[in-house]
Amino acid sequence: MKIGVIGLGLIGGSFALSAKKSIRDCSLFGMDNNPEHLSQAFELGIINQSLTPLNYSRMDVIILAIPVNAVLEIILTLLDQINDNALLIDVGSTKEMICEKVKLHSKRSQFLATHPIAGTEFSGPSAANKNLFKGKAQILCEVNKTRPDLLEWAVQWFKNMEMKLQEMDPIEHDQHIAYVSHISHISSFMLGKTVMEKEKDEKAIFDMAGSGFASTVRLAKSSPSMWAPIFIQNKKNILDVLTEYISNLEEFKKLIQANDYKSIYEKIEQTNAIKGILEGIK
Repeated sequence: MKIGVIGLGLIGGSFALSAKKSIRDCSLFGMDNNPEHLSQAFELGIINQSLTPLNYSRMDVIILAIPVNAVLEIILTLLDQINDNALLIDVGSTKEMICEKVKLHSKRSQFLATHPIAGTEFSGPSAANKNLFKGKAQILCEVNKTRPDLLEWAVQWFKNMEMKLQEMDPIEHDQHIAYVSHISHISSFMLGKTVMEKEKDEKAIFDMAGSGFASTVRLAKSSPSMWAPIFIQNKKNILDVLTEYISNLEEFKKLIQANDYKSIYEKIEQTNAIKGILEGIK
């Protein structure tokens, strides 16, 4: 089996390594706009050969693991060029615009929209991990529009990787992911920005930074080339979430200004209920 990976960063590289681990007799082809990433992918054994538009038609599966704005630019051309029995898998963090883009293509049935809920703050081929997806959620959108035999193969592969599969409408996906992922990254980026601006006057602030600060701003190290397009594509949902989030911050600020210990305590205690929710999804 020939598997092509477009985008050899954390997610694309990890899918390539997972394929080598769980699929017999597979050859991995890869391409990346960053020549250094391509070179590293060869050195690390992530891919066996280069992928070019000239050999798209030779692939049995192509995994599209690039920023979501780039997905919109290339996806129709890819569908034009794959062979009649190949499967194209997108793994981006937004789904509505991408599913809308392909809905009228003659090879729509050879496309599967997915979103693996996995990742780290690190990027590039060196961050790839063959076990990255083990035990992680894999969101599948519009599965009824993917050809049954191709869908069956993909589902079995994801199960072999021990992923937890969940079907979801692309519009609902983008709404939910704004709450559980996109707002987390925005919060991390902006907290990091705030502290860095303060650090100009108080360099010692980083000497005092403990594990709580480190875990909170961990996501601020994430790639801007990946996240800026996500924020634009999911603009409406993110703005809704930001409005709610800012409202809660403003309310909490007023409680502190008023020295309202009782209400502050109650707000924190109410939010502690999230511990049970998080434990339930491990």
